[in-house]
Amino acid sequence: MRVFVTGASGWIGSALTTELIDAGHEVVGLARSEASAAAVAALGADVLRGDVQDLEVLRRGAREADGVVHLAFRHEVAFRDGDPGAAVASDRAAIDAIGEELAGSGRPFAIASGVAGLKPGTLATEAERPAPLPGVGGRVLSERAALALADRGVRSMSVRFAPTVHGDGDGGFIKMITEADRDHGLAAYIGDGSNRWPAVHRDDAARLVRLGIERAPGGSVLHAVGEEGVPMRRIAEAIGEGLGIPVGSIGPEEAPAHFGFLAGFVGMDMPVSSAVTRQLLDWRPDGPGLVEDIAAGHYFAARALKY
Repeated sequence: MRVFVTGASGWIGSALTTELIDAGHEVVGLARSEASAAAVAALGADVLRGDVQDLEVLRRGAREADGVVHLAFRHEVAFRDGDPGAAVASDRAAIDAIGEELAGSGRPFAIASGVAGLKPGTLATEAERPAPLPGVGGRVLSERAALALADRGVRSMSVRFAPTVHGDGDGGFIKMITEADRDHGLAAYIGDGSNRWPAVHRDDAARLVRLGIERAPGGSVLHAVGEEGVPMRRIAEAIGEGLGIPVGSIGPEEAPAHFGFLAGFVGMDMPVSSAVTRQLLDWRPDGPGLVEDIAAGHYFAARALKY
């Protein structure tokens, strides 16, 4: 297949591009800058210049492809600029534009979503259909729109990623937590630290998306989750060992000062299953676990946070 990928130069997108090419597919990657274009080309993909807000470019990419993976999201707007509503609106507009182009074609269309907050405190499954929440939780509406395209002749699917897609070079939540701990001289967890975070290695996540594009039925919800739930205390212990700092508990009232906007996430208990996904696609995650990856030292280099 010739697959159009938005976010092709990003953390997950670059791994997916390599995964697709290695499996014999062609990739066209959306690139909004010269640097992104060079990165996409270096992976062996063709480049389509444009921004995720340029709907005509998105339509062209979809029109000329055998399938589409939409990973791009305006993280800098949602988090750095504090305007998640604008980022979510852009995401929905992109999905609608691509969906219109693919309608009636039977071609695959995968969009990125997340598992955070699906069913706090209880093991969540692919069957969960959450209500939209304020902020980036509004992406639930994007997922609904994508899945509804199955009724319009699109082999659409939502890939719900674990909150940490980890590996060497990850600049996401675990890197941010590590830097917060470094700044405060304490590898912290909230309360007793028994709350759990699901996780997946980047390579396993990329392979799952490729399998979904190749064979998932329309309307599928796929969970990119390799570990159902790693206790936050265990994560803090691995960070503390790597940084050589104490490990300890803080109260919920102290969390915002320590973790910033991540405080709410760090305190969540969100175990998530991927059993249905594994059976459907014969997906077998085999990358390192999160604690093993932290112990490898990837997260302790000089800070280089990037959305």
